[in-house]
Amino acid sequence: MSNPVISRSRELLRIVPAAVLVGAIRVYQAVVSPMTGPTCKYYPSCSNYALVAIRTHGPLRGTGLALWRILRCNPWSLGGVDDVPPARTHEHRGAHTH
Repeated sequence: MSNPVISRSRELLRIVPAAVLVGAIRVYQAVVSPMTGPTCKYYPSCSNYALVAIRTHGPLRGTGLALWRILRCNPWSLGGVDDVPPARTHEHRGAHTH
């Protein structure tokens, strides 16, 4: 049986960083993005991709996916539709089912 305080702490450690990242992206979308106009070669835009990646994969993997997407968004890129990959399923390592 798990301790409810520890479970709640773990949940906060997962939610708070994601909320901070989502908030920063929303500020960028509201303040910076309108000044530059639609310039992304990809669909969805890099900032929308980042939001979906963080919400789907969590703050660590989602940020990594978003950074990789931003690095691919360059003058030599063809662009196009680039959806966030689906979340991985979590399998217990070492668990054997026979």
